Parts: sequence; structure tokens; C-alpha cells
Amino acid sequence: MELTALGLAPGATEPGGVSFRATPGALARANLQLRTASRLLVRRARFTARAMGELERKAGQLDWDAWLPRDMPVRWRVTSKKSRLYHQKGIAERLAHAAGRAVAAPEEEGAPDDELGGTGAQQLVVVRVLRDELTVSVDASGEHLHRRGYRLATAKAPLRETLAAALVLASAWDPAEPLADPFCGSGTIAIEAAMLARRIPPGLGRGFACERWPGWDGALVPALRAELRAAILPGARAPILASDRDAGAVEAAAGNLERAGVAADVTLRRATISEFAPSAARGALVSNPPWGLRVGEARALRDLYARLGQVLRERAPGWSATLLLPRSPLERATELPWQTAYTTQAGGVAVRMVTRGRDQG
Repeated sequence: MELTALGLAPGATEPGGVSFRATPGALARANLQLRTASRLLVRRARFTARAMGELERKAGQLDWDAWLPRDMPVRWRVTSKKSRLYHQKGIAERLAHAAGRAVAAPEEEGAPDDELGGTGAQQLVVVRVLRDELTVSVDASGEHLHRRGYRLATAKAPLRETLAAALVLASAWDPAEPLADPFCGSGTIAIEAAMLARRIPPGLGRGFACERWPGWDGALVPALRAELRAAILPGARAPILASDRDAGAVEAAAGNLERAGVAADVTLRRATISEFAPSAARGALVSNPPWGLRVGEARALRDLYARLGQVLRERAPGWSATLLLPRSPLERATELPWQTAYTTQAGGVAVRMVTRGRDQG
């Protein structure tokens, strides 16, 4: 959906990713504007190798200097499945030797995703080996794209920015109508909604790894930033409401709203779900309510979700609702009909985005 909106045609999909073809300008625009992507990888080479010697010989024929900044360490991340080349660190070392680069902390399968790309001090190369076929990709994003730069304060179990944006998009929210998050935590859903409503690109305030590539047009990203900044709307068209029962969460959200530049677009207050009483007849509730994964919290959670269902039925019958939930069917306690829109992972936990349309119960 996001790629199509940018005029890019989605290609093959795989768990956690989708491919597409892009010019340098489209790649820069994708880095700046995609709200749900973790990072962008550019495929640079694909070849078959069944032994380390063959790997190094074929890798030595690649034009590494056209991809990698000469004065920057390279971080290699290798995964290998169903291949005779199975030693990931050894693969990284052979590739580094072929490229004429030092091995800067080789990554292996299972490395924390937050660390991929690192900072501006290194270039990440991702190598996937499957049935003796190697695919070599260069990270175009740098730091993980969920790092927008506004979230310094967090509440308990903070929601990643990209997942919050995915929830808002999954809700099919119309920015001309109100949006509410009654379990706002550190305010991430409300912030992502406000940025979407005002057309603020999520990557506007940060740099990208591709800007350091040899031969990259240094004027490209600044020109796109200026174009996108000129298209930002002065304010959200409809109210965006954020509330939480926890005072610390509300305080954290206030700081994040200020840093994101959308404090004027979001009404923030300390309140419980029982106090949720929207004045508009139509709108969208988008939230990440408590999951209660600890032992002994089941009854309190059932009561909370039952109250949420009651509030939606009695006070917001014309509102749609989208929630992020773990695999356990917590939504049954609301006594409302729900549909699963998407499934994904959050902090290593399998989660679902569930939706309820307007006037459904």
C-alpha cells in the first residue's frame, strides 16, 4: 500500500519484506516517506558458491568500490540455510577479504535487529546464503527507520514507531475524522497519526546510509527534503485524542509530542477507559491496550477489555476500532465482532492487528 502510494510497484514478498525496483530518486523518497519499513536493502549481486575458495574468487570479481565508501568500516551480517557454506563468520571474513575491507564486528543470524545498520560510522552489508546461492545487499537506510528522532521518553513496553504507523494505516482512518488512543503510553500512535495527517515524512529529520555511497548525487536527498517540507500541512484537520491512566506515561507522551512537532495537533490527558466519551459521532479508535502477559493478570485484563467493549457499544457506536493484541483472544471479553487484519512480531511476541468496523455491536 505504501509503495503503491509512492508510485512503486511491489514485487515478490517474503516474511518480513517485499521487493521493488527503484531509481536513486525513488530509493531516497522511500527512505524519507515509508512509515512502516524497518530498513531498505539494495541487492547488488547474486551468485552461486559451494566452497570458500569459490566464494572468495567470485566475490573478488564484484565492483565493491562502486558500493562501499572507501573510508568507512563495513559491518557484515550473514545468514546461511541449506548450504554447504554454513560458517557465517567465515563467509563474512572471505567476503571482507575479497572486498579489500576489514571485518567490522561481523553479525550472525539472530543478531538484534536494532543494531543492524549501526550509526553513520559503518556500512552494513547483508548476505543471505540459501542452497549455495548468495545474495549480497547493501543497507540504504543506516539506522533502523523506526528511529524518527522524537522518542527519547518511553512508558512501559513502548510500541515501535513503524508498528504504530502500521496500526494507523490498518485502521483505514480518514484524517478528516477524529482519532483516539485511550491507552496511549508514550504517545507513539497519536504522534504517527498526527504526522500522517499533516503529511510529515517520518525520515525528514535524519540521514541515510545511501547518502555516503560512492557516486551518490549529494543534492538528491536535500532537494527531496525541501519538496516534502513544503507540502506539510499546518495542522491536523480533525482532533487527535491521547489518554492514559498512568501519569508517567502522559508525561513521557507530552515530551515526545513536543519533539515530534505535533503537540498542537494532539489533545493529551490523564484518564481511564471509563472516561472515554467522544463528542463526535464518527471516528477511529486505534490503540495498543495492555496485554497482561504476566501470571495473575488475566481477570483484571478481562475486566478492562469488557469495559472497553461496553464503552465502544454505548458511547462510540459509529466509531471503528483497531487494536494490537497478542495471540491470546483477549478481544472476546469486549463482546464485539473483530477481524484479524495483519499478524506480525512485536518484541519477539507474535501479535495481531484486529479491527472492528462502525456500528458492529
